[in-house]
Amino acid sequence: MFDKQVYISRRKRLLKQVKEGVILLLGNSEASCNYPDNQYQFRQDSSFLYFFGLDKPDLAAIIDAETGEETVFGNDVDIDDIIWMGPQPLIADQAAEAGVAKTAPFAQLAGCLAEAQKKGRRIHFLPPYRNHNRILLHKLLGIGLDDLKEEASVDLIKAVAALRLVKEPCEIEEIEKACNLGYAMHLTAMKMMRLGMVEQELVGVMEGVCKSGGVMTSFPTILSQHGETMHNHAHEGILTKGRLCVIDAGVEIASHYCSDNTRTLPTSGKFTQKQKDIYTIVVTANDYAREAARPGVTYRDVHLGAAKIIVQGLKNLGLVRGDVDEMVAAGVQGLFMPHGLGHNMGLDVHDMEDLGENYVGYDPGQTRVKQLGLGSLRMARKLVPGHVITDEPGIYFIPALIEKWKSEGHNAQYIDFTRLESYYDFGGIRLEDDLLITEVGARILGAKRLPIYVDEIENTMYSD
Repeated sequence: MFDKQVYISRRKRLLKQVKEGVILLLGNSEASCNYPDNQYQFRQDSSFLYFFGLDKPDLAAIIDAETGEETVFGNDVDIDDIIWMGPQPLIADQAAEAGVAKTAPFAQLAGCLAEAQKKGRRIHFLPPYRNHNRILLHKLLGIGLDDLKEEASVDLIKAVAALRLVKEPCEIEEIEKACNLGYAMHLTAMKMMRLGMVEQELVGVMEGVCKSGGVMTSFPTILSQHGETMHNHAHEGILTKGRLCVIDAGVEIASHYCSDNTRTLPTSGKFTQKQKDIYTIVVTANDYAREAARPGVTYRDVHLGAAKIIVQGLKNLGLVRGDVDEMVAAGVQGLFMPHGLGHNMGLDVHDMEDLGENYVGYDPGQTRVKQLGLGSLRMARKLVPGHVITDEPGIYFIPALIEKWKSEGHNAQYIDFTRLESYYDFGGIRLEDDLLITEVGARILGAKRLPIYVDEIENTMYSD
């Protein structure tokens, strides 16, 4: 938790953008795994954390946008709780740490909201993503469960996004810590990978490093020799000679700020020439994105610039043909990179996507296109200092997708489908760094960049 002045300042800035009505911010509750008392690790709602910093379940807060009055709602523990949990700070003491003077039992939340509604006041709330809070909002506000997303306050969504998108120095410091631990996690995997290991063994080692200094991984670890599957969470494969292993993993530290890195490793410790050819294209696109990302440039344009590098590289290998600009305009790169270049990152590994991707990742006036790849770009905004984004180009050979385009004749004038058949067992390559947009450009977060170039990877793997 930061100093209380951080949270006081954030709430004051929020009130400069939401000037009427009542702002309702719900924390999260415990979530049961397979019976009520066996619960998943608690994770507080990120927007509640951002404005109040209180990392306990069953809390909520109201901010009167007109008077500025703030109230935290929650219940003090009783003796039954103390038996199992030990003594806990009073709600009043917790609220005081966030700079809030007024508290009330959770049961009084419904009455306060009902009184505001009776006076015709607008209740601003964020779109709920957990069923517990969906049901709670339904009970509190009388809004149908299917209508909650539509009834969420666009004014509040835009205000929260505007504040959380630009990271404060204290946040950047925490993200750096997460990236440093993420570095240790990935480096351990590079050094410990051996042929014959089950993928899950390596996942376990990595997540042990994460848990030793963090609270959890920032998302389920992706580690697979089938890198052509974007989010492959199956880890039953045995590391086999000549394969590539995509490792996409991140750390969430105690403050809940995240890291997110990807490296693609040769299971044998050495790349084949065919693997080097594709890998070099991806690392060139990654480096380009870091150099091109700077204030005033849209990340959409950076994505398209990286796409040109990918298409040019594939053209050099004879896999595609034609004018590069024409191919990019036609979306040829979507066959090989059907995802966007990157996303925002902070308290969430995909920061604020619960609020709506278009509100967070797109400026007013920017529209999302349907083209494969570009249509999945989560961050397209004009960059400003303080943005934290990922830079993660990739090239994947997905047989089913290639066959689909081939059967439909999609972009057939540009693609050599016959040559692509020899890549059906290649897999995929993705390389991801975390970037901070500065006043003059972008820098990689964390004290050290993970090994990324072919010689760095090969010198790190299978070395003492």
